[in-house]
Amino acid sequence: AKRLLRSAAGLLFGRRTYLHMASYWPTAPSDEIADTMNGLPKIVFSRTLERADWANARLVRGEAAEEVARLRREPGKDLVILGSAVLVSSLLRAGLIDEYRMIVNPVILGRGRPQFTDITARIGLRLTQATALRSGVVILHYQISGREV
Repeated sequence: AKRLLRSAAGLLFGRRTYLHMASYWPTAPSDEIADTMNGLPKIVFSRTLERADWANARLVRGEAAEEVARLRREPGKDLVILGSAVLVSSLLRAGLIDEYRMIVNPVILGRGRPQFTDITARIGLRLTQATALRSGVVILHYQISGREV
């Protein structure tokens, strides 16, 4: 997490993930991760949220794909999305995702929500890195290798 946040120019959130994160990080005990989470610019995509009060957050009510395409043209570090499955799916459909970092926790739930919603194309991924942590968590890095319509 520290390495990912160090590489970030900003964080992108959908409404639900933003509300979840904003309920914890502003009052989290100060450490490298909390300080970085609170200090990074945050862009929140929502048509229903009235305001985004977490430090350095700004609300975007327009099309996420248009704003992210504009942000990608700016020089600098990476834009990072934490969670926000609906936002990720919309940016994936627009071809605006370069890399996925998926974290696999060693827990079997037996049910849940699909990772990507509303994806109608088959999208190939190429594994570029896998890191197993002592906890059993595995972090997988993927790049898009192809898209079938």
